[in-house]
Amino acid sequence: MRELAGSVRVGLPWVAGDIHSTQTVPCRIVETLPTRLTGIILLEPHSFGDERGLFFESWNARDFDEKTDQSVTFVQDNHSGSKKAVLRGLHYQLPPHPQGKLVRVVVGAIFDVAVDIRRSSPTFCSWFGVELSAANRRQLWIPPGFAHGFLALSDWAEVLYKTTDYYAPELDRSIRWDDPEIGIEWPIEGEPILSDKDAGAPYLGEAEVFA
Repeated sequence: MRELAGSVRVGLPWVAGDIHSTQTVPCRIVETLPTRLTGIILLEPHSFGDERGLFFESWNARDFDEKTDQSVTFVQDNHSGSKKAVLRGLHYQLPPHPQGKLVRVVVGAIFDVAVDIRRSSPTFCSWFGVELSAANRRQLWIPPGFAHGFLALSDWAEVLYKTTDYYAPELDRSIRWDDPEIGIEWPIEGEPILSDKDAGAPYLGEAEVFA
């Protein structure tokens, strides 16, 4: 596991000669962090504040398309609330209706994780984790082909995320949050609070994933 600045963690197998790529997104989207998980982008919008309060664009389709080379269309917004130590994931949706997700937090803080589950990918089974909070206003773009999960760090956390396809329960899948093959370093002492579905999720080696 390599630790990067800004409460970012990334678990990656070592590859000889590898150099982390830095995806730079200028203007309103002002920061991304180095990651070898192609397509995963951490966004931090400009915020404008004065004595009245603040304003920022939480989503701008034109800027996203132009500055990330990833043209997306969102069809659904989801809003979840979780008390401290609740862990949701690792979730994903299979083709023909895979979901890309743009995740942000409006109350509290979470540790947000994406896992590469594309068997043909050189970073298959690798993970990327970052703290998203109402205070730092960061957003994580997770394209199709990745499993997603998060841990609530604050007493109460509310998460908003946009998706690129509608929920399809027949294609909904999960992977165990503590799969040792993936090795996510969740910032928690003791056991998290899980749904029955997540507690009974299969390990990666038994899961139906992307080609």
